Amino acid sequence: MKTNKPYQKTDPRIEEALFLHRSGKLAEAEEQIKKLLNFFPKNTQLLTHLGTIHLQRGNPEEGVRILSKSLQIDPDQPMALLNRSNGLVTLKRFQDALTSYDRTLAVKPDFAEAYYNRGEVLLGLNRPQDAAADFDRAASLHPDFPGAYYNRGLALEKLGRLEESLASFDRALALRPQYPEAHFNKGNILRKLGRFDDALIEYGLSITQRPDHVESYTNQGYVLQDLQRLDDALASYDRAIALQPDRPEAHNNRGTVLRKLKKLNEALAAHDRAIALHPGYAEAHNNRGTVLQELKRLDEALLAHDRAISLDPGYVEAYWNKALLKLLMGDYLEGWELYEKRAKPRRFTQPLWNGSASLAGKTILVHTEQGFGDVIQFSRYAPMLEKLGGLVLFEAPQALVSVLSTLAGNITFIEAGKPLPDFDFYLPMMSLPSVFQTTLGTIPADVPYLFPPPGQKDLWTEKLGKRTVPRIGLVWSGKQEHSNDHNRSIGLDSLAPLLKLPFEFHSLQKEYREKDKALLAGLPTLKDHHRDLRDFSDTAGLIHEMDMVLSVDTSVAHLAGAMGKPLWVLLPYLPDYRWLLERSDSPWYPTATLFRQSKDGDWQSVISEVLKRMETELNINL
Repeated sequence: MKTNKPYQKTDPRIEEALFLHRSGKLAEAEEQIKKLLNFFPKNTQLLTHLGTIHLQRGNPEEGVRILSKSLQIDPDQPMALLNRSNGLVTLKRFQDALTSYDRTLAVKPDFAEAYYNRGEVLLGLNRPQDAAADFDRAASLHPDFPGAYYNRGLALEKLGRLEESLASFDRALALRPQYPEAHFNKGNILRKLGRFDDALIEYGLSITQRPDHVESYTNQGYVLQDLQRLDDALASYDRAIALQPDRPEAHNNRGTVLRKLKKLNEALAAHDRAIALHPGYAEAHNNRGTVLQELKRLDEALLAHDRAISLDPGYVEAYWNKALLKLLMGDYLEGWELYEKRAKPRRFTQPLWNGSASLAGKTILVHTEQGFGDVIQFSRYAPMLEKLGGLVLFEAPQALVSVLSTLAGNITFIEAGKPLPDFDFYLPMMSLPSVFQTTLGTIPADVPYLFPPPGQKDLWTEKLGKRTVPRIGLVWSGKQEHSNDHNRSIGLDSLAPLLKLPFEFHSLQKEYREKDKALLAGLPTLKDHHRDLRDFSDTAGLIHEMDMVLSVDTSVAHLAGAMGKPLWVLLPYLPDYRWLLERSDSPWYPTATLFRQSKDGDWQSVISEVLKRMETELNINL
């Protein structure tokens, strides 16, 4: 039996009221419609428009109530259903809204706007797969719908489908070139893809189209930091702060850049400002601790990291920074325990070995993490594992496998990336000191524990010929990507006073900065071997021929120390944790002598001290 819909009498006054609504004259339209409902109480057009006006005027509860009343009279009104759904979203009744959108689409299956709006709710509920499907449907029904492509891009980004996300933002921008939000989010994708220069272009377009968009200045600052354009990054954050002075994130970011620019007191003030604006801002407390650490206000730094941890007990970076600080201060037991809270790079189905289970007759995989220097330093523990009765599999970078194979014991080395054999337990390499409960007094420091592989000694002896004067190996810079490279590396020109000494100098570096290449070509007293240094076994052979190695804090310094070679290490004001504080020796490398900056950035005094020590110890009349 067919049910007739309520009769709706046509009246010019109704058309006039609806016209007022469509013209944006909401107050007048509301007044007229309310009067007309006294005559036509069941007119769904009037009810739907009145409910929509309430939504538009910021009264969603009343709007939803009136729209629901209209739908009780006629349940199949697509616009009433859509607007009620939108009102439920405003009221944060998201599940009710989804049900209402479903009803809307049941009535009108080709309603692109309903798919779009439902997709927005699903995206907000962190259901990106479902949201992407709705945006796809909206776009297929309405191919010129830029918002559908834009939100589809957001959903695909959450799904990690970055290239598809990028294409979706491109489609949105092709339809609407003046779309600052799309430029901004496209910039975010390009940054994630490592296309930093392209990302900057998109942030620039976003700012041009919307000069007050604080997030564009902020994310532009992130990319400029990625590109090491620190002054430009600072200017970008300053612009964000000028637009929104009470934004704590911008002050925190500003502090991060100022720290890298070595403007530590200004950096501290920036983090303090961020905390004043947001006392519970764990990241700002953590970053403040990092600045205090570089200022060598170590007790205050510990308090700052503790505060960050108390605010966010799962904050891995804060534990990491506290661990490094404790290790730097020589508090190894607590330091290694905290170090275990770091983000572990890998997980296996086999159990993680914590030192309690017997290794007798078992196979344990030690997998490397972090840099080459760490692998060299902590490889000393592998023979100790073998002595516990286990078969040790040691996974290492290809460049280190050959030299690591000279470790004592029957250890099986596997090149990283190659298939792994069966094993019973696994252990990240950097967990070894914690498992063995290493303290300053129990560091396994018997050197040498690494050697040039067979044949390398004779090869380099033949290459270098007969020694006539002391041979000194030099390393002045490490990899530029290293997070602390701005502190640890120096320019070749800084070593110029040393190169005047009557020694035979040999570069132990495989890579050079552009600014050093031209200088190196004009220094006949410094012999270059980078073409012959294919991996660390070649470097070990060259080090073996040196009487001493003089190096900044790099993997080559660790290799020289592991080989028991006389090693002089040039350290920044705040060194890496493994070099500890104040002391001129290293419990990790007994043959090492440490030369430290007396103030931040002062390499000149370090080089002067090295010259004096050479004069004294090598009996040279300078």
